Amino acid sequence: MRVITYTAMVLSVLTIVSVLIFLILGYRVDTNNGKIEQSALLQYDTNPSGATVTVDGKALGSKTSTKSTVLAGVHTFTMQKDGYELWQKTLDVKAGTLTWLNYTRLVPKNLKAKSVATYSNIYDSLGTTDGNTMIVQQSAMTPTFQIVDLRSDTIKSTNFTIPANFYSEATTPGMVHTFTLNQWDSGGRYVLIQHTYGDKKEWLVVDTKDPNATKNITTLFDLDLTQLVFSGTSGNILYALSGTDLRQLDLSAGTISRALVSNVSNFSLYQTNVITYVGTDPNDAKKTVVGLYREGDNAPHVLRSVVTTGEPIHIATSHYFNKDYVAISQGKQVDITSGSYPSSSSDSSSLSAFATFTFSTNVDSMSFSPKGDYLLVQSGADFESYDIEHQRITDYTLTTSTNVAVPPVKWLDDNHTWTDYNGSIVMREFDGANASILNPVATAQGIALTQNDKYIYSIGKTATGYQLQRVQMIL
Repeated sequence: MRVITYTAMVLSVLTIVSVLIFLILGYRVDTNNGKIEQSALLQYDTNPSGATVTVDGKALGSKTSTKSTVLAGVHTFTMQKDGYELWQKTLDVKAGTLTWLNYTRLVPKNLKAKSVATYSNIYDSLGTTDGNTMIVQQSAMTPTFQIVDLRSDTIKSTNFTIPANFYSEATTPGMVHTFTLNQWDSGGRYVLIQHTYGDKKEWLVVDTKDPNATKNITTLFDLDLTQLVFSGTSGNILYALSGTDLRQLDLSAGTISRALVSNVSNFSLYQTNVITYVGTDPNDAKKTVVGLYREGDNAPHVLRSVVTTGEPIHIATSHYFNKDYVAISQGKQVDITSGSYPSSSSDSSSLSAFATFTFSTNVDSMSFSPKGDYLLVQSGADFESYDIEHQRITDYTLTTSTNVAVPPVKWLDDNHTWTDYNGSIVMREFDGANASILNPVATAQGIALTQNDKYIYSIGKTATGYQLQRVQMIL
């Protein structure tokens, strides 16, 4: 009796443990065919939360944030909350996978732009990446700007003017000056401004909290600099092209580095110290090279060298889940490699092939999402989105009623993009799904999504001038 009892107990435990393991691994009984199949897990969340989730028309018992399992295959998911538009997406999910649908940004049904400030004219505007501040410029010919604090429901504005002793020929009679906003630093305090006077140009770094601390980069280094980019939050470190030489500038020390990379046509900065560039092979002027340089490297790392054919070539990089990713487009083809950045000039194996796909036309631009999990490739109004985690490609085309060229689409957050080329802010998910027209705007102006996700600020045209306006995304 003891043997029988202990045997039954052991078998029961083993059976329970086995069932639990199978359940944890996502195995379920398909009642339609009586088979045991591995399912897929999905995690849902919305902004704001509390939305009802349906899978193939059947509502889940709980609201967002929540989760469910489904059998592998094509399924349609919806999420909806009172007062907001329906969110919907159809996906082909794979067995044993985890799919995050936690990025859903619900859009209110009744969106109305509310004016929070008015202006007789606006030349330019630019929002910080954190959504805390916007800078507004009413006239191109005067160095006066308005800083708008967006951190509370009641906005606060302050004016500042760049003192005349910081820019060239300020008192020259008849001299025409133009001041153009270029970039905020990542800390949202310093602004890079290009000053044009006559046929000359110079660069200014303006401290928006203390305009008397403005620095004239061009006169400080006595160099003709182009394509300047902030690095970090101090406002003192920048990368710039001097001719075709890429150099690092330290404004506080008044120093400029050696040529970090030579024969550069254009470059971009990822985080604070990873530079990707396109240029000419220093040993063969008939070849185009794309490469990567990190602060502290002895030499740049050439990732591709090809005979120049006139086909556009681009490079972008990001980091996602402990891996570095580099995308290179040449003409219509896009190649993605993954691994780790090269550690030496002879290191050719740290990055390996990850994905390759061909676009319908030559690529105009491409960029990784801020978190690095999506690559967005653009050619005019045509797009392809590559999902790094699920290795999934989605293509879509923007529709427009005008003949205006579509500018590069910008990232609104980690999962959404925005564009204003049709005279309104249009927000889409990374794969083009769930497009929403938010509100009419003046084109080629900045927008800002506040840190609490409650408002999107933009510039609108009125019958008498312009307005700083906002739409409320969380009711």
